[in-house]
Amino acid sequence: MTAVGQTRVATYNLLHGVSLRDGSTDPAALAAAAATIDADVLGLQEVDRDQPRSGVVDQTAVVAAALGAEHWRFEPTVLGTPGVIGWRGAGDGDAAVGGVSYGVGLVSRLPVTRWAVLRFAAAPLALPLLVPGRPRPRLMRVPDEPRLALAAVLDHPAGPLTVITAHLSFVPGFNVAQLRQIARWSTQFPGPVLLIGDFNLPSALPARITRFSALARAATYPSYRPAVQFDHLLARGLASGAVTAEHVWPLPVSDHAAVGVDVDLADREPADAPPGPTA
Repeated sequence: MTAVGQTRVATYNLLHGVSLRDGSTDPAALAAAAATIDADVLGLQEVDRDQPRSGVVDQTAVVAAALGAEHWRFEPTVLGTPGVIGWRGAGDGDAAVGGVSYGVGLVSRLPVTRWAVLRFAAAPLALPLLVPGRPRPRLMRVPDEPRLALAAVLDHPAGPLTVITAHLSFVPGFNVAQLRQIARWSTQFPGPVLLIGDFNLPSALPARITRFSALARAATYPSYRPAVQFDHLLARGLASGAVTAEHVWPLPVSDHAAVGVDVDLADREPADAPPGPTA
């Protein structure tokens, strides 16, 4: 839907493509979900590449094909399968090696002029989490994983745009520190800057921490009965009226609803020095 200014930006935690209806991981269902979102720029979290559990496909590539997007990147946080003995944290350069991995993706119909990655070590803790399962979710003690933020500088008709997507730790305090570091890191990129993803932080906290503007306020989790917003779209450098529509998509794939906004990217604030995150 890209026109001069008008652009749809969205974020979607895939839960590695799992359907909560029957536990299946069908690439065709993932492609249909992505087509429903119809975003010009889509941040992806909990993404599989070449995993037997999800059909041995590159899920970022599946989404890119469904959107007709020529520009995309998958960046692994984990080599192997999370939770299965033998997995290890990924590092710079592992994306090019290929093989079974899991991480974060970003897909864009707009040309990308620069990619960048900021990595975080796993928190040295395991916490009890409610994990999707059949016949019902179950409480499991889950260790944290390495995390990252993936940035793309886009060539937009209205001028440069930076989109950063991230999947942050579920460990309280660690996710706050990661988000603050991403906000500081973002100052090196041209604005406006959109920070999108699953931050594992509820409600208004991410905007307060970063001093970015919240573009959408809507419950996204769990997708079948949304009660809390873990999935966010924040911005620095957009005028207050830039958002022309908000969307929430509870889809057959994943336990997170996708969330997105239509924004007028021609409606930008003056290029002043950006504020930093809160202390």
